[in-house]
Amino acid sequence: MDGTRSKHTFYKKSLQLLAVGICTGLLVGVVVTFYNIAADFLTAYSKNLYLGIRQNPAFVPLLFAVLALSAFAIATLVRFIPMVRGSGIPQTEGASRGLINMKWYQVLPSMAAASLFCMFCGLNAGAEGPSMFIGGACGDGMSRMLGCSDMERRYQITGGACAGLATAFNAPLTGIVFAFEEAHRRFTPSIFICAFSSVLTALVTRNLLFGALNMEVASVFSNYVFVSLPIKSYLYVAFAAVISGLFGVGFYKLGFLARKIFGKITVLKGGVRMLVPFLFAGVCGLITVYAMGGGHAVIEAIGTHGGTTSMSVTSVFSSPVVVTLIVIIVLRLLSTALNLGAGVPCGIFIPMLALGACTGALISQLCVKMGMSATYTDIIVMISMATFFTSVVKAPLTAIIMTVELTWQFTLLIPVILGVSIGYMISEVFKLKPLYDSLLEAIMDEEHVTLSRQVYVTKIEQGSAAAGQAIRDVLWPGNLLIRAVRRNDVSVVPASDTVLLEGDEITVQAETTSLENLKTCVDEIVKPRKNPMLAHIKNAFEKIKPKRK
Repeated sequence: MDGTRSKHTFYKKSLQLLAVGICTGLLVGVVVTFYNIAADFLTAYSKNLYLGIRQNPAFVPLLFAVLALSAFAIATLVRFIPMVRGSGIPQTEGASRGLINMKWYQVLPSMAAASLFCMFCGLNAGAEGPSMFIGGACGDGMSRMLGCSDMERRYQITGGACAGLATAFNAPLTGIVFAFEEAHRRFTPSIFICAFSSVLTALVTRNLLFGALNMEVASVFSNYVFVSLPIKSYLYVAFAAVISGLFGVGFYKLGFLARKIFGKITVLKGGVRMLVPFLFAGVCGLITVYAMGGGHAVIEAIGTHGGTTSMSVTSVFSSPVVVTLIVIIVLRLLSTALNLGAGVPCGIFIPMLALGACTGALISQLCVKMGMSATYTDIIVMISMATFFTSVVKAPLTAIIMTVELTWQFTLLIPVILGVSIGYMISEVFKLKPLYDSLLEAIMDEEHVTLSRQVYVTKIEQGSAAAGQAIRDVLWPGNLLIRAVRRNDVSVVPASDTVLLEGDEITVQAETTSLENLKTCVDEIVKPRKNPMLAHIKNAFEKIKPKRK
């Protein structure tokens, strides 16, 4: 009887999560699609604007004056709404783990406006990170409007964030896998339900909007041709992966060095911090447009159609292609590090991919000199991109699936797995934490969010979210451990597959802001909770239901 009741409760809650996930996906699909359309338009407009200024140098002083004013405007916004600082991905992960409170109605328009403004100013800014943040905010808002519990709200933040990333990249599997590997670092049925329902609904919405606007739905990087790579050429893959992985470690350390330096700048309450990346963006934009925007254009430009044509990247200062690539790498490396250090509200997801791809293009030129066939250059570029991303973010499965989905090619699957594995091992050798985890810790320190170890003893009640569920399948608050389980006055050693039953007394321990916060979060999981909106709807139907005679 208890088993039947637990299954009924699980199915009921799964259907509720599915329904809310679909609502979240619809909202994310509309908001993030139009956000990315605006981002593409403003990026293209900014590049044309900089090209016009290069042809009319008299406007250069006006450009830098506008950039300086823009820097102070963004700094003022960030000071009043600190949640929009940076790419938004660390904040989204913190909210999904219950470590940060997200005021969706405040941060959603703020992040959208600030990141779009940075793109208009010509910064090395991507739309993917803010898309995840906006998606997470949509999930937070939808769950609050529907009166969901704290646990359900965190599920929807995760689902919305995945849908935001998938919508920006048109890559559903990448969005879903990123939820398991990066946001929560585990797989549960509930997370999967929220992720796949939100992602699929958002992508269907996106494609319908693209069709209505007569816009083409295609792979992100279509300027690449991949051929089968012989086993003997895997040495070039390993060589490229080692170089890209080490370069990723260098970028990681440079980014946090920049954060340390910018953290000491307190002039005008830190407003001067934004001045440096904005002015440097102006310099980069005047040198080459390939140092502007997220990086889609430069990744497309270094594709060689499998070596049948040369790179379409325009030379800088009439220099050879190798020198041009070095200039682009240096400019993009410094600008991305400055954005990361100053906390500019713009994405670094696609800029990191662009850095890895440019590094791969440079390595491929060296490999050709060493005897590699030019037909394999596109493979080296993609492998280096995935390896660089893995060494910094430490999400190897996401990197592998993302590479396949962004190119719609399976030919390079095994070489990419090899490259990503090498990149991950290099990151482990240097003992790097995942980038977004380190950024989340830094943000919490800056916001003076202190965590203390708290212990709470409670019971599993009938009809609760945890009743009948394995410990691993429940989305507990972040950093929580089940220390003990007592069932009928007998101690049960808690394991990940231990099924919690009604009446079980559990002892939980967590790093949290306060004991009251821990109690609130845990009670919503171990005690039954009625959805106020669903109850309101039910009461409304009861009032209009005809009475039986």
